Amino acid sequence: MLSRPKPGESEADLLHFQNQFLAARASPAVKIVKKADKRKGEEGSTVAERPSLQDSKDVVMLDDFPDILPALTPAPPKKSKIKSACVHFEDEDPEERLESHDQHITAVFSKIIERDTSAVAVTMPVPTGDPFPRTFHRSEIKSEVKVGSGRKSIFAQKMAARRAAEKASTAPSAAECVQIRSAALDALDPEGSAGEAPLPGIRDDKAGDFLTTQRPCLITGEGLGSQKSEQEAQAIHKENLEKLRSMSEEEILQEQKRLLAQLDSGLVAFLKSRRGGNEGQKKELKMEQTRPEECLESLPVAQHGVRSSVPMQESGLEESVRKEENMKVEMTDDDLPVKPKKEWIHMDNVEFEKLEWMKDLPSPRQKKTKKGMQARFSLKGELIPADADLPTHLGLHHHGEEAERAGYSLQELFHLSRSQVIQQRTLALQVLGRIVQKARAGEFASSLKGSILRLLLDAGFLFLLRFSLDDAVDNVMAASVGALRALLVSLDDEKYLDWTFSWYQGMAAFPFVPNNEEEEEEEEEELNGTEKSQDKKLKDENKPDPDVARYDVVKGLLKTRIQHRLRYILEVVRPVPTVVLDILHILTHIARHSSEACSQLLDCPRLIETIVREFLPTQWDPQVAEPGRLLTSLHGVACAAAMKFIRVLACGGRNATARLLNKFEMKNRLSRFIAEDPLDLLLPREEAIRLSTEAFRLWAVAAGYGQACDLYRDLYPVLVRILQSLPELLNTCHGKSPMIELSVQRATAVVTLLINVTQTAGYTAELQAKLSSNSSEDSEQIPPPPVAWNQVSGLQPFLETSLKKFLQEISQTETWQALQPLTTTYVIYLGVYYSACSQQPSVNPIDCLEELERLTSEVLQPLLSQPAIHSMWDLLRPCSALCNPLSCSPAPESVFSIASLSCTGGKPPLSLVGSKSPFPFLTALLFLINSITHIHKGLTSKYSSVLGFRGLKDYLHQSWQTRPPSVTPSSAWILRHEYHLQYFVLALAQRMACTCPDYAQHASLHHCVAMALLSRLLPGSEHLAYEVLLDLAFNPEFLPEGKAGGPEAADFSDILHLGTSAKLAQPGSAAAFFSKATRGALLRESYQNLPFIRSCYLSNFVHLQPTLTRSQASYQGQNYLIQSMLLPEVKGPILPSDWPFFPLISLYNKVTNAETCGAVLNPLPLDLVNTVTWNLQWVLLLETWRAKTLQSIPTAAKLARLMCVFLTGSDLFLEAPIHRYTAALLSVYCQPKALDSLNLDAPLPGLASFHDLYISLLEQFEGVSFGDPLFGVFVLLPLQKRFSVHLRLSVFGEHTSILRALGVPLQQFPVPLERYTSPPEDNLNVLRLYFRTLVTGALRHTWCPVLYVVAVAHVNSFIFSQDSTTQETDAARKSMLRKTWLLVDETLKKHLLYYRLLNAESPLGFDLYEQLPPMRLKYLQMVTQKENKDSAPALVS
Repeated sequence: MLSRPKPGESEADLLHFQNQFLAARASPAVKIVKKADKRKGEEGSTVAERPSLQDSKDVVMLDDFPDILPALTPAPPKKSKIKSACVHFEDEDPEERLESHDQHITAVFSKIIERDTSAVAVTMPVPTGDPFPRTFHRSEIKSEVKVGSGRKSIFAQKMAARRAAEKASTAPSAAECVQIRSAALDALDPEGSAGEAPLPGIRDDKAGDFLTTQRPCLITGEGLGSQKSEQEAQAIHKENLEKLRSMSEEEILQEQKRLLAQLDSGLVAFLKSRRGGNEGQKKELKMEQTRPEECLESLPVAQHGVRSSVPMQESGLEESVRKEENMKVEMTDDDLPVKPKKEWIHMDNVEFEKLEWMKDLPSPRQKKTKKGMQARFSLKGELIPADADLPTHLGLHHHGEEAERAGYSLQELFHLSRSQVIQQRTLALQVLGRIVQKARAGEFASSLKGSILRLLLDAGFLFLLRFSLDDAVDNVMAASVGALRALLVSLDDEKYLDWTFSWYQGMAAFPFVPNNEEEEEEEEEELNGTEKSQDKKLKDENKPDPDVARYDVVKGLLKTRIQHRLRYILEVVRPVPTVVLDILHILTHIARHSSEACSQLLDCPRLIETIVREFLPTQWDPQVAEPGRLLTSLHGVACAAAMKFIRVLACGGRNATARLLNKFEMKNRLSRFIAEDPLDLLLPREEAIRLSTEAFRLWAVAAGYGQACDLYRDLYPVLVRILQSLPELLNTCHGKSPMIELSVQRATAVVTLLINVTQTAGYTAELQAKLSSNSSEDSEQIPPPPVAWNQVSGLQPFLETSLKKFLQEISQTETWQALQPLTTTYVIYLGVYYSACSQQPSVNPIDCLEELERLTSEVLQPLLSQPAIHSMWDLLRPCSALCNPLSCSPAPESVFSIASLSCTGGKPPLSLVGSKSPFPFLTALLFLINSITHIHKGLTSKYSSVLGFRGLKDYLHQSWQTRPPSVTPSSAWILRHEYHLQYFVLALAQRMACTCPDYAQHASLHHCVAMALLSRLLPGSEHLAYEVLLDLAFNPEFLPEGKAGGPEAADFSDILHLGTSAKLAQPGSAAAFFSKATRGALLRESYQNLPFIRSCYLSNFVHLQPTLTRSQASYQGQNYLIQSMLLPEVKGPILPSDWPFFPLISLYNKVTNAETCGAVLNPLPLDLVNTVTWNLQWVLLLETWRAKTLQSIPTAAKLARLMCVFLTGSDLFLEAPIHRYTAALLSVYCQPKALDSLNLDAPLPGLASFHDLYISLLEQFEGVSFGDPLFGVFVLLPLQKRFSVHLRLSVFGEHTSILRALGVPLQQFPVPLERYTSPPEDNLNVLRLYFRTLVTGALRHTWCPVLYVVAVAHVNSFIFSQDSTTQETDAARKSMLRKTWLLVDETLKKHLLYYRLLNAESPLGFDLYEQLPPMRLKYLQMVTQKENKDSAPALVS
């Protein structure tokens, strides 16, 4: 046995003993037994078996805390199953092992918060004569307490001495009643905080002696570091008392009020508590309560008045301080839930401050402040008010900060989600998920400042959920799936997307791609679309996951391979039905993101196989359909959510649909769930109807690509049976119930399927003919679909009969509201059927026309005369998104990185997608009418009443004048359907204009709507934009002003000075031989050139041809050409708002790029001159007759576009037609209203910097202007005083050579000079440049009269200004005045000194004083007093 170390042995001996002990492998004398792991249920040591602290290392051991350092990642570390059998090596240092065992103590100190010292006063050290500060030793502190029996530490001895001193100083005295007075008279001033201040009314010797001999309460002098510290403190105390005696009562109260307003409430409470110690303060309070009369008697009469008035002020000033004092009450035995007993060990002296945590929480304080408080939430995710007093048994008080407030903050929930306790992690994730769900519903919008979702995402909430998905615990996994579903998915969005699925073109939808992504670099703009997408894809792959998720959450999740984890959960973990449904909803949302997301989901190994096998089986347990049965597992049971996911996945593209139908055997599933009636499916009835509805929708999507049409032949009897049963819905839809709505949705899905099958069959004959006639050299052969026209034409009578029955119920509001979706699909089916029927070679055209006449006379004309239809037209304006932009505004908690339709909580009934919206039915009706009038033009006049409905006209008039809402996923989805209705109205108007003589009254309105629609149509509607440009925008029938005296009216307006001034009509030109045409003649010529203008614009939009082809395939029903049901990404309208200037901008870019590459376009090609001329003619027509349609383009942007005329080519602007139309447009933009709206300092759309454009214009003017006055006006326009000073500096500082060529005559200058001279120039650099150019002769009246007048006016105003200003400015203006006085050029000297006012009629442009006013003359003499005083009489003119 080894001996114990003896005194005198060195460290070498101890190390030798240690090596011997380790070599002998002997058992240690002390054995450490770890506490049992409660979660594993192992048998281990108990508390009694734990070694005592005296025999072990100083290790802190707590019962409720683990021995391992808590992990910082959200997921807890996995516990080792062989922890008890750890292997230790011989060379391992036991001390290092003990230190590693002791690491968990660091977790206690991981959140050390430093004390806030911002409000602590900094005191300078007292200077001494010693070279270094004198050291302070504890022996210098007087200890008056003798140490009793037993040993005590030095600290304990000093504390005992301090307590004894406090007891001695707080002994009761006869003068205590004098000290007891109002808190308003306490000496709270830092200088006077050392003691008490006597009242001015106290003048007797006793009170004075008492106050002068009293010791200070706060200042002890210990920190002064000198031997006379106590004397210094007493001197300060006396000085404070003298200062208080010299003040009156009002001054004391005013000073106290000021101090209380400045000092912190906690500091005030501390100063009061320090006055005589806590015990003395309690005695004072007790004496004040028991003997107020004695105290009042000992005070003079003046004191009574103060006591009666001060407490009222105190109650208003120190309310919060009093509350804190009342709360800080010492603890007693009664406050403790468990009463300590003396028999307990170490409880002979109860330290109540250490038992503070055991007493009840104080009631929450009501802070009357405007400052925000930290939000706290209940376990249900509800916001708890700050003053809510909830009981502690609810479990809402387990937090350290603000312990009295119930609920948990987001920071505390984040911290709890990283706990090693499973229940805590699960609870935190569940609460966060509920908070997110309520936030998306807008419940916190009015209560909280800022966005919770944005705050959570910035804090890393997305990756917290992603890490939690990888947790091995099922409950944590389920909670994270639920929170992720709440973050991504809006069930109301899905509901409304299903609602609009059967609308016209409702199957196509915009992808859920956020449109606020990072701005692309300028180099990428030159790449084509394919190169852009590939380069962007490579960029995203190289970015970290958080950077990608910051702009697109779904893309960031896909980068973390979330689909693989969700597949694992579905396939291996097999969670409960709720979690399965949440996962299917998440996958559906991801599939809506983009075609790339659909491809990643399809390529995920075993994901689609697992969903099809487990949730779309062909047979399952029949007990599932038993009523009241609780479903414990969804695996092996058919699920409508899974079918919907497959349907949304199929919308991603025709290739994805083909893989789903063939590789994943979805054709068999379609046959299984369509052939059987929902009532016969072994599922709950509602779930069975939903499953059947989704099956029909999936089939409709496949038929939209021309696929799965072979099932039509196999399931034809089933479809006939369903169509025969549809009229029975009339008997069941009189009441509101979910079953009726589900049945109607299933019926609409069936009709939508028939629409797509009919469209596919309509092109079978055409494809068959192409296949037989095309030679083998053709690269692509499209096989015809396996369905012919004669196979689908037999269903039309069933649908038309049902439509007639349903239309009879249009007057029954409740019935019609339930059946309107189905009736809408009927009408769309008829429009598609007759459009395809007219193109079939096997159909007799005469028979088709007769059927259309019969349909018009028997169905549609009676329908249009119904009062219910009139009320529908009246509802267009209240339900319009254009007329009510707030109806499609983003939700309050929407974040740009998660696309949402903002339907959470439901849309109001009177909205475009609301239950009372007339848009779906009226759009379908107009589509049918357009199909009929396109086939049978003789029936056009039968529908003339449609355009005459007052509700329609009011709606159109309001919609085109209202600024459209900003483009968001929500607004794009809604506005696309509204634009369909407007297009069909315009298409019908175009046919009416050719056949109906009385149509001219609507032409102007419809043309305005067409022009507004062109700048609003969204991607995917390129076909509609093309049709509007082709048939409506440039149609002379829609510009009746050209026939009804519009040009003559313009000339008459110019003559009478109604619209513009005579000098604005045509500025002079250097090419004097050009004929000066009137504005009326220019308008007449433009109107005659409308066909050429149309061809010009159509040729300039040829870059949209690829997207136009895809859009035409969708709108014309060419299903075999449709590649995807997902529309292009929405980043803005198809055409820019300034599209009328597009040909000019395009040519400018083309010429500029050619000149950059070294090519010279001289002479200019003829098509270039014609293109610019036609562009200017079209803009002139719009500015004259459709000025309001261009109001969305700023006047500065219009001028910037016109400047391209001078920047395109060298002498393009000198061409006669271009010069005339540019001058005419300039006269329009120089009208007073246009000049008032001109703002060159604001950012302009499509222009990076106006300053750079202006510099280019100056350089071009220097090179090729030839002194043209028209060019000169464009150079002078931006030099107005209210615009940026840098524009004036660039002319007078860097390009002074142009001043010789800017010879625009004053009589022909279209802008009033007051806009250049008022207000006076205040920039000293510009004034010096003005003066320099005038004195040096660079600026002369004969060369540049406009700027000469401007410079003279500003210099004159500056040199005679006597306003107070800086010394530099004053010296500059006096110096400039002296130099003016000494000028040799008498003409310039006279103009600068005698300038009076602007005068447009004067040849000079301004009037002169005959004699200087006395004030100016006196000032001039004072400044020039150093000159010869005899020269003063020479000032007389």
